[in-house]
Amino acid sequence: MIKILFIGDIFGKPGRKVISGLIPQIRKDEQIDIVIANGENLAGGLGITPKTAKQMFDIGIDVFTSGNHLWDKKEIIKILPTEKRILRPANYPPTVPGNDFYIFETSKNIKIAIINFLGRIFTISVDCPFRTADKYLEKIRSETDIVFIDFHAEATAEKMAFAWHLDGKVSAIVGTHTHIQTADERILPQGTAYITDVGMTGSHDSVIGIRKQDALARFINRIPARFTPAKKNLKLNAVLITIDEGTAKAKSIERLSIPFE
Repeated sequence: MIKILFIGDIFGKPGRKVISGLIPQIRKDEQIDIVIANGENLAGGLGITPKTAKQMFDIGIDVFTSGNHLWDKKEIIKILPTEKRILRPANYPPTVPGNDFYIFETSKNIKIAIINFLGRIFTISVDCPFRTADKYLEKIRSETDIVFIDFHAEATAEKMAFAWHLDGKVSAIVGTHTHIQTADERILPQGTAYITDVGMTGSHDSVIGIRKQDALARFINRIPARFTPAKKNLKLNAVLITIDEGTAKAKSIERLSIPFE
């Protein structure tokens, strides 16, 4: 069996603190084969930098997925062509820099494909994730049948439709972007593990990671203002997924919400 730990959006320095404090021990205790995390909010709550990415790689993150905020720290763009462990959504135009999927080989010599897609409802205009996923699966099948997808999307209906479209074709589909962990984790009928949103790693005494006073000022006054990551009630939101390497089907998915102080 293969054990995958996927960590919901790591939000700023508080989120990185949680990762530093919890992941090495969880990885050891659970005998995790690969740790994947959404890192688009890694640096200051918006974007990712080479420095923050390296810090997390050194602690034990194997691969980063991302989303629409990947580009918010411009210094990341120069390393995307060479740092294959940081994924951009595969349904961006092909001229966009960055790696569209990554093949990870475990210590047991089992290959896992990780790929990232961006939803289109209430987000930005990108290529169709459904048709793009079908094309990528044709390409990936020559290397491995074990495929893990982070679908970074706003609308729950789009996430669920995407999962039904790919049920039995991939090993797992996890949702990110809303920062609110959902309680609908399950194995779909054809063997694909699914959850609508894994949630957020960072402060949960906040508005999706942002200081409450900052978010309230934006909602009430409608004046743009700089957001600051909140620091209290830190939690790790993640899922632990077990996959049968022989069939590439998911055997279990467990939702995690672990406090850290």
